Amino acid sequence: MTFASEITDRAAALADLLGADVQPQELATRVSTLSDAEAVSVAEASAALMRCAELAQVAAVGVIATRSARDAGQSGLAQSRGHRTAVSLVQELTGTAKADAARKMRVGESLLGAHEPTVAPDAAATAETAGDEKAQPWDAPLGAALFAQAITAAQHDAIRQGLGEPPAPEGADADQTAVARDAWFLAAEQLIAEASTQSLEELRHTARAIRDQLDPDGAYRRFLERYERRSFRLWTDADGNRRGSFLFDDEGGMLAQTVLDSALRPRRGGPRFVDSAERERAAELSADDRSNDQLAYDLFRDVLRAGALADAETVFGTRQAGVRLVKVVDETGTPSPTAHSEDGLTSLPAAVADQHICDSGYVPVTVDGCGNPLDVGREHRLFTPRQRVALAIRDGGCMWPSCDRPASYCEAHHIDHWADHEGRTDIDRGVLLCRFHHMNLHHHGWRLTRRGKEEFVLHPPGTRPGEGPIRLRPRLALTYAWGGIDPPPRRFRPAG
Repeated sequence: MTFASEITDRAAALADLLGADVQPQELATRVSTLSDAEAVSVAEASAALMRCAELAQVAAVGVIATRSARDAGQSGLAQSRGHRTAVSLVQELTGTAKADAARKMRVGESLLGAHEPTVAPDAAATAETAGDEKAQPWDAPLGAALFAQAITAAQHDAIRQGLGEPPAPEGADADQTAVARDAWFLAAEQLIAEASTQSLEELRHTARAIRDQLDPDGAYRRFLERYERRSFRLWTDADGNRRGSFLFDDEGGMLAQTVLDSALRPRRGGPRFVDSAERERAAELSADDRSNDQLAYDLFRDVLRAGALADAETVFGTRQAGVRLVKVVDETGTPSPTAHSEDGLTSLPAAVADQHICDSGYVPVTVDGCGNPLDVGREHRLFTPRQRVALAIRDGGCMWPSCDRPASYCEAHHIDHWADHEGRTDIDRGVLLCRFHHMNLHHHGWRLTRRGKEEFVLHPPGTRPGEGPIRLRPRLALTYAWGGIDPPPRRFRPAG
């Protein structure tokens, strides 16, 4: 199918849903008269048409970028039209923000080198040796997937930026460079296959996590670079307001986020069931007339005032803020070169976890290749603190599809309801859900099942057209973190 026929067909499909006679100002009213299924179909048809049109747009933007390069001087395409940069011209043409225009340019420039047929890594090496065909760059699968509309331009950019460039250490030979390119090639293919089931944020986050696993030396270097860029500034603006600006390193950013989450969690839908005093404090916080930003400001002011001698219970309530790190060790006792935070799954050098162990100790949790931990404390009605640690390590947060709530915001759900089925409080029969989705499951007829240690399966209420059981896949960053622990084998080879 040609591009012209494809975009015509998709426009016709949307017109059929809305009616050929609908006027632009009547669109909202017309859609409001449709059934739920028809309204969803309109959204899907619109998205399909937009993806098709976006492909042409990013291709044109890529050409604009290359023809507006700095070395073109005043004769560049953007410059000849009165714009200092190509981004400025793209902003004017598309009506988008600067960041979005820059993203379109990155994708467009990448597309210019991805129009030839893709050569798989092994075939590429053979072709180079034989001299029959030029090997494709590692990001060629991304261009091919975008042309095939298997991914969107935003997903292309998330994967491309997240993976970055394969390492090219000084003195590396051709074989080492080829191994790195092949590893990035395979990583791009795997992320493309998983893009349809993951949010854009998780896709970008997972791409960065994979990059750190493939290139541990680079991960440590980037960690140190972020640390060196840390800064804090105070200044007074023209109206006399005192302003501040933080640029956090990895650990400082996680600590600040954890402090904020600990204080605002009840208002944002986190657990409210710890004890009666915490419930009263949560109710007071929810009824507080201050905005979240004002609460955050007052919180950090109190933390600064209290300093190192802060009374944790006074400032944070019953749960003191802290960063919990997870360090993966395989069955041979070999630690992974990277660790990750329990909340947010932020990748860090393993040395950071070792440093924290000196101050805080550690909780050993044995897991299999899918992250399933060993059972402890089955006899308790509520999941014990150690069981909650194990669930957080396995699930990484709320397991509901597309939910991004971190583990500290979640409640432990019994698959076998304790009251109805005398369900045991086993880790294998429990799953983390945020408060909203936990309530949704209990009150709207959803069910969760699991066979042995296979994936959890979410069953929608009743029978819905086109809907069936949904397999709850672990977060991608965790899937790759457990890749070095017993079968199945690691998906990617370390570079170099």
